[in-house]
Amino acid sequence: MIHRSTLVLGVTAIAGVALLTGNAAATPSAGLTTTILAKSTFGTTQLAGFARVGDNTGPSKPSDVWAVFLKTHGLTDGYVVDNVIAPGGTTGWHSHPGPSIIFVVKGTITNYDPDAKKCAGHDYPTGSSFLDSGGDDVHTLKNNGTVPAETIAVQFLPAGAARKSDQTAPPGCPLS
Repeated sequence: MIHRSTLVLGVTAIAGVALLTGNAAATPSAGLTTTILAKSTFGTTQLAGFARVGDNTGPSKPSDVWAVFLKTHGLTDGYVVDNVIAPGGTTGWHSHPGPSIIFVVKGTITNYDPDAKKCAGHDYPTGSSFLDSGGDDVHTLKNNGTVPAETIAVQFLPAGAARKSDQTAPPGCPLS
C-alpha cells in the first residue's frame, strides 16, 4: 500500500521535472526585437478579389486571371509585426496558431524548416517574401549575415490566442 504523503511527493517531483524539462527544451530567441505595428480583432470574414491580366484582346485563358480568397470563421486577431534580427540572431524554434505572410525588408533571412532535407534553410533576401501556414508548422528564422535583417509579418490568428509559441528544436535540426 502506498502512503498518501509518498504519492503526493512523487507526483510533485514528476510535475517539477516536467516543468523544468519543458522550459529547458524550448529554443528562445536571441538578438530579436519585435514591434507590434498594428493589431485588430475582426469577425467572420469573406474577402475575394479578382482581376484580368494580360492584353484582354483575345479569348481569356486561365493564365489571364488573378484571384485571391480569404475566409475566416469566428473572431480573428490580425497583426502587422516588425521583426529586427541582429547578425547571428534568431527567432528560436516557434509556431503560430494561424498563417503569416512575411516580407523581408532589410538584409537576408534564413528560414529553417524541419520538413526540408536535413532541416536545410532557405535564404530570403531584401524584397522577397514567404508564407508560414501556422498551426503545426514549426520553424526558425536566423540572420546569418553581418548586418541587421528586418521582416514585416502580416498574421491572421484565432482571437485571443498567443501570437507566438516557443518550441523545442525538431529532431535532427539545429537548436537555433
